Amino acid sequence: MTKVAIVYHSGFGHTAVLAESAAEGARKAGATAVLHKIEGLTQNFDAMLDALDDADAIIFGAPTYMGDVSAPMKAFMDASSKKWFTGAWKDKVGAAFTNSASFSGDKLNSIISLAVFGAQQQMIWVGMPHMKAQFNGNETSAPTEYNRIGSWLGGMAQSDNAGPDVTPPSGDKLSMSMLGERVATVATKLKA
Repeated sequence: MTKVAIVYHSGFGHTAVLAESAAEGARKAGATAVLHKIEGLTQNFDAMLDALDDADAIIFGAPTYMGDVSAPMKAFMDASSKKWFTGAWKDKVGAAFTNSASFSGDKLNSIISLAVFGAQQQMIWVGMPHMKAQFNGNETSAPTEYNRIGSWLGGMAQSDNAGPDVTPPSGDKLSMSMLGERVATVATKLKA
């Protein structure tokens, strides 16, 4: 069975909701999904990094703070240099998502940071699976719509200043679920 790992940091719980959505999508595609939560800057990442060796795909999720990934995600990325040196994640499927309070928040920079990280790890990058709903005959970018922010390189979500039980909206959760499903599907095809 294809194994998809979701590595994420969530400062206030919103990114955790999206990580769960990505895991649901991977499971929908028949994969096993394992969540790996980054707790903080001083965490020992060794066990997590070793566990990722067994995954067929890794989805990275982080909030966007000050125009880039959160510091705990960056600490994880830096700690992964030993995996880079050995090529341990070469040819694994990679993908990413991010979230911030503002509609833009320079989220694209976070996705680019994660995509460059995936490229450095020699991963095969997967972006969003469908066109923005607005281009499929829907006239709006409503909170219930898939890919309402219009990102292609990775998933983007926007959470209002409310708890994770209220936001991110259903369309953003659907977007991450569809990303998880696509990652699992691609990883299964490559594994065969």
